[in-house]
Amino acid sequence: MVVLVAVFFVARDLLREKLVVQEAQAVREVLKSTESTNGKVEPEKDYDFYSPLATTVKAVYVQSGDRVPAGKLMIVLDDVEVRARVAAAESGLKSAEAAEFAVTHNGTQAQTQASDAEIEQDSLARNQAQHDLEALQKLAANGAASASEVTAAKQRLAAAQASLDAASRSAHDRFSPQEIARAEAALKDAQASLDAARQVEAQTRFYAPVSGTVYGLDAAPTEFAEADKLLLQMADLTHERVRAYFDEPDLWRLAVGQPVVINWDARPGVEWHGTIARLAETVVAYGNRNVGEVIVEFNDPNAGLLPDTNVTVKVTTSTQPDVLSVPREALHFQPNGSPYVYKVVGSSLVRTPVTTGTFNVTRQAILSGLKEGDWVATGTSNGQPLQVGVPIKVLR
Repeated sequence: MVVLVAVFFVARDLLREKLVVQEAQAVREVLKSTESTNGKVEPEKDYDFYSPLATTVKAVYVQSGDRVPAGKLMIVLDDVEVRARVAAAESGLKSAEAAEFAVTHNGTQAQTQASDAEIEQDSLARNQAQHDLEALQKLAANGAASASEVTAAKQRLAAAQASLDAASRSAHDRFSPQEIARAEAALKDAQASLDAARQVEAQTRFYAPVSGTVYGLDAAPTEFAEADKLLLQMADLTHERVRAYFDEPDLWRLAVGQPVVINWDARPGVEWHGTIARLAETVVAYGNRNVGEVIVEFNDPNAGLLPDTNVTVKVTTSTQPDVLSVPREALHFQPNGSPYVYKVVGSSLVRTPVTTGTFNVTRQAILSGLKEGDWVATGTSNGQPLQVGVPIKVLR
């Protein structure tokens, strides 16, 4: 009976189908945690030139891709209408200056001369009335003039003095404070109108503000340009950055100064390097994603990427040297969240609790539960679940 039982179990084990297991070894390595996303290249400072009014392009002196020095004349617009506006504004300013001068200097030259003549005439009339009154008073003292004549002379003197006083006040206070304020405000408005017209006139000639590259051009001679149309874009392309769009759940892992690798699909195998210079200040909608916009500065002296180029951004969020790690697919979790792995021991699996650390896309740090050189199951060849108590066949 003993022999038969032994034969039975041996036969069962030999005939039982084994679980084909894929395994990986726990190794020590430098474990980097990274986050990848998309981004767009942009100049640190770009210069956009818009048509200030609806007009015709008169001349274009650059082409897209040209490197131009600072001060280079790039586009000239037809400025006939603008020059007419400037002339009208200059005329309006002169009129406003004359009006303001008149109210602050108590009138125009003609008004001042008329006032002087009126004062002179009233002064002569007052002096004559004073002389007549004095003469009648002497005659009245001798009985040669009546009291009514003296009274009438006094009235004429008073009237002449009142007329002289009125002329003097008019000569010195012709305009009220309100009238002076209106004239001064009109002068300021006229000056502002002239400044605005001259500014528009200056905008009909596009000069390069810095040395840089023309990377956008939508203008040709004799073409019509509506008001506010973007005609030219330029920037110093030796000073660029990347605006990277990180999903909201990944933002907490980012920090200023973290290293970044930048790739462009049009140049496979080429890498650009940079660092995070500014973190997201808010979360915004980007297509069907909620993202934070993170600014990445290039470390390369000349990036050589055109503005608006779509790139891939990979930031290293942490680096741990000499850490024990296994593939992430080897990790499993109990219902309470505790992690464990299936360690390969001989021809069977042993469920082994572990303590985990940092991770990246493919690897998971193991702080305890395994030692260097241990083998763990990462899955099965036929998709069956891993389990203990089943004979295994290791597939390496």
